[in-house]
Amino acid sequence: MTTVFEHSNSLRETPLDVPDPQWVLANSDCVATAGEVQAGIAAVAEAINRDFAGQILRVAPLLNGALPFAGMVLPQLTMPVQVTALQVGRYGLHTRGQDLEWLSPVPDVRDETVLLLDDVLDEGITLTLVRSALLAAGASRVISAVLVEKNPLRSKPIQADYVALTLPDRFLFGMGMDAFGWWRNLPAIHAVREVDH
Repeated sequence: MTTVFEHSNSLRETPLDVPDPQWVLANSDCVATAGEVQAGIAAVAEAINRDFAGQILRVAPLLNGALPFAGMVLPQLTMPVQVTALQVGRYGLHTRGQDLEWLSPVPDVRDETVLLLDDVLDEGITLTLVRSALLAAGASRVISAVLVEKNPLRSKPIQADYVALTLPDRFLFGMGMDAFGWWRNLPAIHAVREVDH
């Protein structure tokens, strides 16, 4: 048996022929409905509102994956916020997994509390490196909220302060996570089934 997808969303084996997006969707399982996603995000927003009432936040979603998450959580926040989207890349994941390249400028966050938003916390490397860079840029505090955490029992270099959903260790897509570039726009979260070749 061979699989088209590895479990991690950051490390995957791409077949020679990229699957048709409809085939990918048809060969997946819904692991979080749109209603479950909305409820998880509402709970995160409620906790942030409670913990940071009367404060000002800089909200920093990581592109592209955190866009849907940010779009749903931002209207539910009750404190004044400024939004600065961040774009980073990691290259050579098998040999240089610690490398991080800023594709957008590191923002001026001196003396600010930054709420970092990401779509999925799996190994925690990207979130750790971005948090460290923001602290080095002068942020007084960096907190993190993720839409999905996988492998909650795995040792990670960082723990998210807020987690909307805890989902299985499978290749996930929807709500910002993609399968071969497709389906970031789904309101639910799906997991690709392992298939025989």
